[in-house]
Amino acid sequence: MDLLKKLLKIQSVAGNERPMTEFLIEYINERKSMWKVQPEIFHGEKFHDCLLLKFGTPRTAVFSHIDTIGFTVRYENQLVSIGGPEVESDFQLIGEDGLGPISCRLVEIDGDLFHDFPRLIERGTLLSFAQNIKINDNFIQAAYLDNRLGIYNCLNMCESLENGWVVFTTYEEHGGGSVPFLLKFIQETAPIKQALVSDITWITEGIDHHRGVVISMRDKFIPRKMYLDRIIKLAEVSGIPFQLEVEGSGGSDGREIQHSPYAIDWCFIGAAEDNVHTPSEKVSRIDLDSMLAMYQYLMKHL
Repeated sequence: MDLLKKLLKIQSVAGNERPMTEFLIEYINERKSMWKVQPEIFHGEKFHDCLLLKFGTPRTAVFSHIDTIGFTVRYENQLVSIGGPEVESDFQLIGEDGLGPISCRLVEIDGDLFHDFPRLIERGTLLSFAQNIKINDNFIQAAYLDNRLGIYNCLNMCESLENGWVVFTTYEEHGGGSVPFLLKFIQETAPIKQALVSDITWITEGIDHHRGVVISMRDKFIPRKMYLDRIIKLAEVSGIPFQLEVEGSGGSDGREIQHSPYAIDWCFIGAAEDNVHTPSEKVSRIDLDSMLAMYQYLMKHL
């Protein structure tokens, strides 16, 4: 859990993912010598703040977004949402501008958002939820489990991965935009025909804690049934606990894969959380363990 705690403490609001990218590059360079296969690493201004790892001869790519929801400081003490955060007066926010660190309270008045910091915050400053990590034998609770757990899953997978792309993307929480140019690079470098999206979904009336990782049969977008059937069959053979999700809303990097000019199948697979897009997102440790195991199994057998 030490790695997860480090990931949770890094601010990476959509539009300013660089702190997370820098952490990942440092972590990967420190750890890669102990991995089963040494990946090729692609990053730099050509990729903005995205990061790609190529292991062996890829058949499948795993996409995981590194940005979070948050807020942009507007004028006076006004705030504008980034992505779709849940808003409630008294949520604690943190950030930093040219004058120093910021810790303040979110205030909602008649649907408009404000902060209560005692001085003006420089306009354009990005704020995120203050972190309060709680981990016990049953649950992990913190801000930004979406998508720190998706990143954590990918780094765990890298330890034994022999063939595949691992792709850390940006802007997913606020409209996306990085996946198209990343796919172009992937298809020109070591093309693939299938993808998985390592992300976190929701607890709903059909999805419960402690019943395993969620394989999403659809959200607002619909993966190809032939590919879904292959994944579900492999999941059944694996013996790893899983649940099947059917939703009519929501989206992920899978949306951009589906809208791309490339014939690439995709499927969203991830643990489910309570308290979505709040400072107190909550995920079952059993479900996280199932997610880690399922990705390792599928990347070997797809």
